[in-house]
Amino acid sequence: MPLRTFHVQVGDQVFLEEGGEEIGAVRMVHKDHIVIYVEGAGDFTLTGPEIAAVHDGKLRLEPKKLPPALLGAAQAAHAQESD
Repeated sequence: MPLRTFHVQVGDQVFLEEGGEEIGAVRMVHKDHIVIYVEGAGDFTLTGPEIAAVHDGKLRLEPKKLPPALLGAAQAAHAQESD
C-alpha cells in the first residue's frame, strides 16, 4: 500500500473539519511524524493516518482515526473557539 506524502510545515494551522475553526498549529515536522499543538491541551504526535488533507498552510485531521485524547482535545478547542 503506497504511503501518502504531505508537505507540512511548522506553523501550518490545524483544523478538525474543513471550513471549521483553527484548533492549533504544527510545531515540529520529522520524517516519520509531526507534532501539533492543540489549544488548551498541549502537544500531540501524528504519524500519518490521522491526517486527512494538507493544503494552503492548513492541516485537516481525520476525526475517525484520532486517538480519544486527541479527538477530545480537538473538540474542546473547537468549542472554545465558537464560544
